[in-house]
Order: sequence, then C-alpha cells, then structure tokens
Amino acid sequence: MKVTVVGAGNVGATAANVLATKGFASEVVLIDIKEGLSEGKAMDIMQTAHMLNFNTKVTGVTNDYAATAGSHVIIITSGIPRKPGMSREDLIGVNAGIVGGVMNSCLEHSPEAIFIIVSNPMDAMTYLALKNSKLPRNRILGQGGMLDSSRFRYFLSKALQKAGYNATPTDVDGMVIGGHSDKTMVPLVSLATYKGIPVTQLLSQELITEAVEQTKVGGATLTKLLGTSAWYAPGAAAASMVEAIALDANKLIPSCVYLDGEYGEKDLCIGVPVILGKNGLEKIVELKLEGDEKAKFDESVAAARETNSRLGDALKA
Repeated sequence: MKVTVVGAGNVGATAANVLATKGFASEVVLIDIKEGLSEGKAMDIMQTAHMLNFNTKVTGVTNDYAATAGSHVIIITSGIPRKPGMSREDLIGVNAGIVGGVMNSCLEHSPEAIFIIVSNPMDAMTYLALKNSKLPRNRILGQGGMLDSSRFRYFLSKALQKAGYNATPTDVDGMVIGGHSDKTMVPLVSLATYKGIPVTQLLSQELITEAVEQTKVGGATLTKLLGTSAWYAPGAAAASMVEAIALDANKLIPSCVYLDGEYGEKDLCIGVPVILGKNGLEKIVELKLEGDEKAKFDESVAAARETNSRLGDALKA
C-alpha cells in the first residue's frame, strides 16, 4: 500500500514516521512546499530503518504531486498551526484555500484515494474537502475523534490514579464525539470504563468533571506549553486510521464523517463512532444519546454548522 502525507511539519512527519515503523505500508511519500523539508525528514526517518527493523520506503519531495501517484490513502496536514490564544476556528480562512488546492492536486494523480483530513478547523475542512471534491462520503474522513478519545483516556487514567488506582491509558476505554473543538467536543462519560468497570462507579463527580474539562482543552493546553500545536498524538492518530483501512480491520474509531440522516442530522461533517475498513468509512454506528450528552451533541452540531457558514467562497457552487 502506498500512503501520501501532505505537509512535512511536525504532525505530518510524525504520521510518516509512525506509518514507517508500523510496517504495513510499502511506500510513504512525504510532500511539502518548503524546499528540502520533506526530503530531509524522509532521509532522517529512513536512517532509523535498520535500528527499528522496518522495510517501508519513505520518500520526500518538494511540491511534486506526480510522486504521489497511485496513493491508496492520503493524509492532509497542510495549513498553518495554532499559536497560543488561537482557536482552531481562527484558522478557517487561510487553511480552506490550502486544503482545497491540495485536494485538487492529489486527486489529479490518485483519483481513487481515501483522504484523512487533519488540517484545522478539522470538521469544516473535512466538509469542504467532501463538498468540493464530490467524492462519496466513505472516502473523506476527518481525524479528531481518535485524537480526542486518546486524550480522554489519558486524563481519565490520571483521575483514576488520583483515586488510588494504578491505571494507565491502555486500561481505560473512552470515546469523544462531536466537533473537534475546545468548547463543543463531547466526551461520553456514560460509556467510559476502567478494566470494564464504569468510571462513574469509581470516580467522584469532581474528578470526572476535571478529566472532561482537561480533555476539551487538551489541544489548547499543549499549544500553550509548546508554543505551537501538538504533533505526536495527532500524527499517531492519523496513522492509526490509515492502519485500520490498510488492514481492512473493520475497527471502531471515532471519526469526522458526513452525516446523511444519522443522528437526525444531514449535510454536516462531525465526529461519531464509525467502522473503518478497506473502503474507508464502512459503517456509522448510531449511539442512543440521552440527557446531557444528547444536549451537548446538539450544541456541537450547531457550532459546526456555524463554522461551515464561514467557509464562504471556498465552497464551490
């Protein structure tokens, strides 16, 4: 399988590195507009091949989309990253133009590719990519739910440690749906478990609330600490989605997809649990949301629609 990663910044390079070390891809192409950046990072990754025992070929190119021809999956990380104090939505104007141009260039050489959108604001960029490309919805996925769910598991494990349990993120199961936004993502506390036990039976409401709020601002917290957007977890999340597609794993992964009646919504891309396999989106899993979680999901939908309304001329007629 050939995979292209567009954007050789921190997130893109991390995704390429994880793809290489996992070993399921025969070739990874890393492409960027900055002269020499992709080539240098690809060379650096390949110089770990002997030490890490992988045979994936990683190639870097500068703005040469012909080198991406025949890609099965394409990860798009292009765009400007967040800076401290910025929301993901603040990036919409610049990144809409970038993502639109990248999609056109990729499709010219890989018309059958499945796309994973990482660029922010991710939900709006996924919607833009789908609408402008007119591809079937199974081939356009947004990476947000995988990342946010991983952050939720991390913060729940920290809460469990405070409560006296020797928990690690791998011991915890938890899911985040809704928009990939600090204010409107929806961590599903009702479904979260520690070794099969609902966390609501193990944690105080105070600790649960703390974990939820830390999850929602997880990206902003890292941006403040790092001075730019996070990259290890976002890159790994995108690579994990590619893996599920490459291996036809039919794995349940929260992802941003286009809704056409599911959850009572239409004409919208937002995070929900889905099955990922060889065709990309294989199935949308409809959860029965109730009470506060249903209300918060509805708020998230409204916020995503408002952000989409700001795409303006970036959306083709």
